Formats: sequence, C-alpha cells, structure tokens
Amino acid sequence: MLPSSPHVQSVYLEGNNSLVSGLTAGSKKLFIDCSTIDPNVARSVAKAVTSKCDAVWMVDAPVSGGIVGAQQATLTFMVGGEVDAFNLASPLLRLMGKNVIHCGGTGNGQVAKVCNNLVLGISMIAISEAMNLGTSLGMDAKVLAGVINTSSGRCWSSDSYNPVPGVIPGVPSSNDYKGGFAVDLMAKDLGLAVQAAQAVKEPLLLGGAAHQTYNLISQKGYGGLDFSAIYKFLSDSKK
Repeated sequence: MLPSSPHVQSVYLEGNNSLVSGLTAGSKKLFIDCSTIDPNVARSVAKAVTSKCDAVWMVDAPVSGGIVGAQQATLTFMVGGEVDAFNLASPLLRLMGKNVIHCGGTGNGQVAKVCNNLVLGISMIAISEAMNLGTSLGMDAKVLAGVINTSSGRCWSSDSYNPVPGVIPGVPSSNDYKGGFAVDLMAKDLGLAVQAAQAVKEPLLLGGAAHQTYNLISQKGYGGLDFSAIYKFLSDSKK
C-alpha cells in the first residue's frame, strides 16, 4: 500500500531496484497493490508488470474500513483484475478483510474505491453541516444524531463515524480527531475522482465542491486530522 500514483509507478517500474526488474522468464509472482490511485495508472502498471512473463499476476485491491476495520479484520477489499488473479489473491485478502469483492477487470478496484470515497467525502460534509446547524439551534447532539440515524438522513458518516465529539465513543471525533483517515488523504482521493471525471467528461457538482472544501480546511491547519474534522472546522469558525 503506497500513498499515490507516482509512488506506485516508481516502486513497480522505475530503476534497478523496482519490483519488475526482479522478474525473470521463469518467475511466478502475484502482486497485490492496495494503494488508492488513478485507475488508469493501475491499469498501465499492471500491464507493464504482467507482460514480463506468463506466470505473473497482479490485482489492484484498494481497501475500505479504516483502522478499526484493520484491527478487527473486517475490511472491504475492492479488487480489480483477471478472474484467475482474483482467485489467487482472494484467500490472502480474506485473512484481513470480511468483504472481498471482484469489481471486474484491472483498474476497476480503483474505480470502486474512488466512487465510494466520493460518496463518503460528500456525506461527511453534509452530516457535519447538519450537526453543526442543529446544535447551534439548541438541539442536543446525541438526540439529533439519533433522529438522523433512524430517519432518511441515515448514513455511515452519522451512525458509525459521527463527527461530533462524544456522540460515538472510540471514533476519531471522540479522540481529538486523531487517527482515522486524514483530511489530506480524503482531499487526495477526491482529487482522483475529479481527475477521473474530467477524463470522461462527467460532471461532479458536489464532488468538486467537496474537494475544494477538504483542500480549504487542510490549508487552515486541519490536514493531519481525521476527515470528520470538517465538524471541528465549522465549530471553530464560530469562535
């Protein structure tokens, strides 16, 4: 698992110490890349790696579930690659995750991850704004969260990862927004979504705004905090 597309390209393809440089005609290898990167980069890297010899397979397998999912081995792996490669990788991934989903051909794991995090980033902003508005109007945060979580506004960002401190124990918002998935990482993933949308000329009205929002709060000093710090940013802005 590497931070971004350039890191993946470098580790796999560039220089005498790259992973592909160690492949020989008789190599039998399975490469599992769990980074979250541009789908087209995943496809080009996989093509370069697997073209070296017949017995080399590669899947892109970005992950969702966070630190808690990793600790409890309940992660979701979104896997892109040929069926044979997926079948080889699946038993290994099931040691770490509860859900191992074959999303289709090479790069489709990245497509699924980018789309999932597009929804997640937008929904966290929506929940943070709603919780901030409700508490500013005098409502108790736990009561408001309870209403949302049993109504049509229910979503993971509210019922499992609420951004208001004290509403849910054990999540980053109840630990000074430490740990979890950083604002800067969410900004990176939304940037991938914006880039992918531009490549196929699809609009991202809320996605583009969400990307700008996470970049803004990163510039304001929240970049290393969990992405639920959107609520903290809104709350701090009132002081």
